[in-house]
Amino acid sequence: MAELPVTLELSGGAELLFDNIKTHNIKLPAKESNSWQIRHLLVWIRDNMLKERPELFLQGETVRPGILVLINDADWELMGELDYEIEPNDHIVFISTLHGG
Repeated sequence: MAELPVTLELSGGAELLFDNIKTHNIKLPAKESNSWQIRHLLVWIRDNMLKERPELFLQGETVRPGILVLINDADWELMGELDYEIEPNDHIVFISTLHGG
């Protein structure tokens, strides 16, 4: 399997954890196993992209409650959540619904 091109978009404050950059066009490295699942992507994001306070983005092996995840404009709950197999050129959006007060 070759590199996997994916667009990640962060908004609602989630981008603040990623140097305030909202859109990232990334290429996930080739893996020995056949597929990249969202669960693998979250680990890769933590290890390669998160600049600060990973606990504000991740909780355990998934995103924190209050972060909406859309895959190609559909709620990830409809797509299999962590088990969704990422396809080339997928557009994955993380939207924080948590706001300080």
